[in-house]
Amino acid sequence: MGKTMESWTIKIPRRLSARVARLAKKRRVSRSLLVREALEALTAGGPGETFVERVGEHVGAAGDLPADILTNPRHMRGYGR
Repeated sequence: MGKTMESWTIKIPRRLSARVARLAKKRRVSRSLLVREALEALTAGGPGETFVERVGEHVGAAGDLPADILTNPRHMRGYGR
């Protein structure tokens, strides 16, 4: 991240604000840093990139999974039985 920062004004639900505040306190960082990290993580992948595509190089079996493993409910049929 560069040194030049823009200021944003956003509205978030109180519960989310409280969770962010607790996490920031736990990690001993500012809420702004947490939000910047979350936005960086959210926007790191290209448009339409799936979770499997993003982490595939880090997971040995991810290359063998169907491309729609996270979005197609048929992959969950019979799970847990």
